[in-house]
Order: sequence, then structure tokens, then C-alpha cells
Amino acid sequence: QVQLVESGGGLVQAGGSLRLSCAASGSIFSINAMGWYRQAPGKQRELVAAITSGGSTNYADSVKGRFTISRDNVKYTMYLQMNSLKPEDTAVYYCNADLVAAPEIPSEDYWGQGTQVTVSS
Repeated sequence: QVQLVESGGGLVQAGGSLRLSCAASGSIFSINAMGWYRQAPGKQRELVAAITSGGSTNYADSVKGRFTISRDNVKYTMYLQMNSLKPEDTAVYYCNADLVAAPEIPSEDYWGQGTQVTVSS
């Protein structure tokens, strides 16, 4: 059984910072790409940032220069450092991982339960 657990969300004023964490646990052989997504009320879930197992990253245009994604492959943990937060960053943030649970088993997509980020103006 694989679990992804996010933490670090909360309420912050515009211009402030938060650091999200996503810890994977359970039966894990390897983790390929990981990513952070977000969903605001009434909107579709969107990709915020992604990172490969080798550390290559990509970001949504709306967060470039403000957010930084990173991962610790030993701890099976991913992070999202969010600086200069804006009210439009308010959303539920979800962790995603393309994960291999055991050798010779195809990778599967796993999701965390989400963590709320609220930015007040």
C-alpha cells in the first residue's frame, strides 16, 4: 500500500512564504516523475510544478520565479517552496507521483489527499 501525504499548507498574507512537503511511504521500488498540482474552487486542477527523478524541473508560467520544486530521493519526499505568494495562489495543493511499487510491475499514478493554501490580500 502506497501513501502520499502532504503537509505545510495554511493561511498566509500576500507576499509571504510557505513550504509544502509530500512524503511517500509504503511499498516503493522507485519513483519517476513527481509533481504538485492545485485546484481552486470552480476551476480545473492544474499543474504547478514537476520534477523528474534526475532533478529536471518545469513550472507553470504563473509561478515561475516564485516557486521552487525539489525532492529527496532517499527520503521519498518532495517539496514546494512558495515565495511571494499571491491571493490567486489560493487552492488545494495535491502531490502526484509516478511510482513503481515493485520490480517488473508497471508504474502507477498516486495522489495525496491535498493540503489547503490560502493567501489573504
